Amino acid sequence: MKKIITFGEIMMRLAPRGFLRFSQANNFDLVFGGAESNVAFSLANFGMDTEFVTRLPKNDFGKNALMEMRKYNLGTKYVLQGGDRLGIYFMERGIENRPMKVVYDRSNSAMSQIKPGMFNWKQIFKNSNWFHWSGITPAISRSAADVCLEAIKIARDMGLTISTDLNYRSKLWSYECDPQNIMTKLTSYSDIIVGNAEAIKVFFGLELDSNKSHTDKGFNGELFLSICKKIKTKFPSSNKVIITSRESISSSYHKWFSVLYDGSNLYQSKKYKFKNIVDRIGGGDAFMSGIIYGLINYPTDFQKVLSFASEACCFKHSISGDVNLASVSEIEKLLNSDYSGI
Repeated sequence: MKKIITFGEIMMRLAPRGFLRFSQANNFDLVFGGAESNVAFSLANFGMDTEFVTRLPKNDFGKNALMEMRKYNLGTKYVLQGGDRLGIYFMERGIENRPMKVVYDRSNSAMSQIKPGMFNWKQIFKNSNWFHWSGITPAISRSAADVCLEAIKIARDMGLTISTDLNYRSKLWSYECDPQNIMTKLTSYSDIIVGNAEAIKVFFGLELDSNKSHTDKGFNGELFLSICKKIKTKFPSSNKVIITSRESISSSYHKWFSVLYDGSNLYQSKKYKFKNIVDRIGGGDAFMSGIIYGLINYPTDFQKVLSFASEACCFKHSISGDVNLASVSEIEKLLNSDYSGI
């Protein structure tokens, strides 16, 4: 089995215990996570041979992040050491009508200071057949965006499948740039494009009217088919366009579904109601890992691919922390509506 390569930043997540606010906190729970590392953790947990490419500071926090990756059998052969600090983000849990709050402290992190030429991409991609990146990495610094482009071009030249989770974050993209121009250029090399309505609008200027995504008769498939076709036309190298849709009723209750377009047909997941959410962070990453796993293991059954990924996303909402600690067998049981635990 050839390797899957994911590339991005892993950070420390610090959260007040329970549902305390930042102003009340005397202690913080620590976990490690990040968009691309979460995908890598999940894939390794699914039994896939996965390497995570990043840069960590040569200090105790960098060492702890490395140990966390190895604990989950995630490949760390191509992790660079250098820089001064590990990125941090603080998370205040939301509940009912109080929204979750996130504060980033990742400026000048080791990963944000990477430069082209630091990573030996030809060696990294040797014996690999898949490269995954997200819109988080080019958002953290101009040089990180340059490295992302460097990696993508080499991956394309070497024949790897390239997947992209657009992952727009309004609190990032703080350096002077045109995010639409950068992401359009990067995404033009991708085979699989995953995003939601906000990311598609910000990065590509294509608007999916969420108010019209459902009609009185239910799901508006024509609207999603239209936007998927526009994305496919904009990025002719893509062969799968996948859109997720989330409606937040409260911090504890979300409605969610996804669609997949393969260039001919539009597939839809069932409509989920995530009630009593434990932790929504990493839900999209769990979905992304399910898409990658599904396309590799069910290459001709796109409905099963979408259903597997959607159940992985659903499962993650029951788990505290960034990472989806679900096995393939657990998700497959959910596909068969087996909730017995016996």
